[in-house]
Amino acid sequence: MESDASWNPQRWKVEKIAVIGAGIVGIPMAALLAQARIRQGSEEPAHVVLVQRRSETSGWKVQALNSGQSPIGGIEPDLGTIVREAVAQGRLSAGYEVADLEGADVILVCVQTDKGENGPDYGPLLEAVSNITAHLKKSRPDQPPLIIFESTLAPTTMAVLIQDHFAREGLLDGRDVLLGNSPNRVMPGHLVERIKTSDKIVGGLIPKTPAMIGALYSKIVTSGKLRFTNSLTAEVVKTLENAYRDVRIAYASEIARLCDAQDLNFHSVRREVNRRLAWNDRASEDPRAVPVGGLLIPTIGVGGHCLPKDGYLLLWRQMEKGQDVSASLFLEARRINDESPAAAVALMERRFGRLAGKSVALMGVAYRPDSEDARHSPTLVLGRLLLEKGCRLALHDFYVKPDDQNLVRSGMDGVFTQDLDQALRSASLAVFCTAHQNYRQEMERIIRLISGPANFFDGCNLISPGDVSPASPRPAGIGKGQIPPSAEYIDFVHAGFKTIELGIANELQRLIHFLNEGYAGDAFNRLDFHEVQRLAQTCLTGCRIPDPAPVTHLPLYQGHFSRLAKRALESSAGKDLTIQSHE
Repeated sequence: MESDASWNPQRWKVEKIAVIGAGIVGIPMAALLAQARIRQGSEEPAHVVLVQRRSETSGWKVQALNSGQSPIGGIEPDLGTIVREAVAQGRLSAGYEVADLEGADVILVCVQTDKGENGPDYGPLLEAVSNITAHLKKSRPDQPPLIIFESTLAPTTMAVLIQDHFAREGLLDGRDVLLGNSPNRVMPGHLVERIKTSDKIVGGLIPKTPAMIGALYSKIVTSGKLRFTNSLTAEVVKTLENAYRDVRIAYASEIARLCDAQDLNFHSVRREVNRRLAWNDRASEDPRAVPVGGLLIPTIGVGGHCLPKDGYLLLWRQMEKGQDVSASLFLEARRINDESPAAAVALMERRFGRLAGKSVALMGVAYRPDSEDARHSPTLVLGRLLLEKGCRLALHDFYVKPDDQNLVRSGMDGVFTQDLDQALRSASLAVFCTAHQNYRQEMERIIRLISGPANFFDGCNLISPGDVSPASPRPAGIGKGQIPPSAEYIDFVHAGFKTIELGIANELQRLIHFLNEGYAGDAFNRLDFHEVQRLAQTCLTGCRIPDPAPVTHLPLYQGHFSRLAKRALESSAGKDLTIQSHE
């Protein structure tokens, strides 16, 4: 979809940009917009103000930013320097008050969307929207402000929830405001890089809005390409990317559990299957590499803010309307991934025997390597399961803070330390949960403290063969089996992946039909399967969706099958259903 050629940028002036939300999206977006010295209809570069509500957990970020410090911990290349320079040069500031929106020509909403009981929890989002509408009703700016939602939104949110909220306050899209969305594709540890290099989807409810967002974002998306579309398509693509990644992790976990039960090497399976798919990466060999291949990397669980919820957000309207989603691959993937910490415990007991009474150190609380982000951390779930087994527990992380709210809410703050020696001092078993590069750098010291690799469990593909002596016992871990897979087993895994691909395509096609029938108000705002397919494929972490086709058989190997493949079969429109054996 091309941008609106009728829009004349010469009539648009941008002197102030406000960014609501000082998190992993808001801070790098504000910093990069300030660094870009946006001159749109003005000789002076636009000033950027970051607005963060007062709260016990995040209010401190305002003072940190105004002192020139990035509040985001972990390893974030370039971000600290960009923040420091932008503040020093007077182009970036932060504040607490709605009054800080005064005079803003552009407002970015960068607050998180959580999952509620039966759908999205839009509490923070609606608080931000209410503050914007209250401010605009008082100020009535000369030109309609451009309001861009960077937050992940469940499909239909822009058209139904947000547009209607503004309209109830007498603020009509296209007349009083311009409402658009450009869902972020950032990743902790790569925030600045991802904004600059990722293709960025730019949506709106009317054609003019994406063009205006594009004029602004072209100054910071320097290597990626801007992809113009409508708001509903942008919502579907964003939630689909994360939901399908969750499915691919779940399938990898299913296969790894079967490999571990038979002492097969999962990574040998993964390399060969991804070669057949022509969808490769180096993540099996390099734990620092972001997995982007077809078959992904199984770990002790799936954490972070996005993947645990975005499948629910994608299907929200169908579930709300009482549609049958019992055969959804997205929901089955959630169940499989939620089982991963318990599956890791079972694997540890097969390798080390009864865990009750053991002193266990969990290495890494953040859900991603070299990050401080512990939201929905599977380490915290694993810790709870080990405590229930009667283990003595210590948690360690280089970057997570001792007062992190996720630690506190889980009750694990009392057994957490940033001191490596303290964590390992009395441990008889060390479980690597996060592949922080510091763990690799400290491997010799860790081996010495824990009395050798026989007392390790690798739950995040951290330990490669070169990290331990050939004479040492091989470390236990997920997917670390010693037996090479047979050709028949590779056939089975490859066939299962292809089956799941079709299942996802078929489920997506049904969702698009449902959303078009109930929520696309005009031709501009309709979804097109091939447009969704094309835009999703621009995601750097891989989101290749094939064309829909019936699923007619279930791959089977020695009586085993993938639960996800079975869901694909159950939800297919195909009539001739069979089981294909790879024994």
